[in-house]
Amino acid sequence: MSQVKLAILFYSTYGTNHQMAEIAAEAAREAGAEVRLLRVPETAPAEVVAGQDAWKAQAQKTADIPEVTHADMEWGNGYLISAPTRYGVVASQVRAFIDTLGGLWFEGKLANKTFSAMTSAQNVHGGQETTLISLYTTAMHWGAILTPPGYTDPVLFEAGGNPYGTSTQAGEVTDKVKAAIRHQAKRQVELTAKLA
Repeated sequence: MSQVKLAILFYSTYGTNHQMAEIAAEAAREAGAEVRLLRVPETAPAEVVAGQDAWKAQAQKTADIPEVTHADMEWGNGYLISAPTRYGVVASQVRAFIDTLGGLWFEGKLANKTFSAMTSAQNVHGGQETTLISLYTTAMHWGAILTPPGYTDPVLFEAGGNPYGTSTQAGEVTDKVKAAIRHQAKRQVELTAKLA
């Protein structure tokens, strides 16, 4: 059994971050990690989701993927979150889940685990960096160990040059973005294995 237990959490309204999480999960498994691909629970009212065809279709597409639980957070020794940017910070659904983790944090059950993040936004300067940094601020409160990609591979320069975590425009998961995601996931697996 792998020493690396990577919980890949995603929230995705229209599919971009779901796709990014799937790519990361595949890369992490190839790198030898045991992976749980988990979706963050939806907090928007069902009638709002149902009222937008694309949102409704994405919800139906991912309905069979398990929702993340506190048990998953205890299980993992690394976390990779992929979620969209909303008004310069992570989508409220992700914050709502994070806000339930106080008990685990208080008991030290989120500490000393690796943490990395990815995001997308409607446009190139839509707040991706602030989204990632705000997630890392949360991870620092937990005592997690940040494992952003940095500039550790030439692909980071080709895919937009973001050292904080892979980010892209919504709906644009190009081959270069896919390569950046794979690098980020594999790097996290390698670093988590060293800690384990």
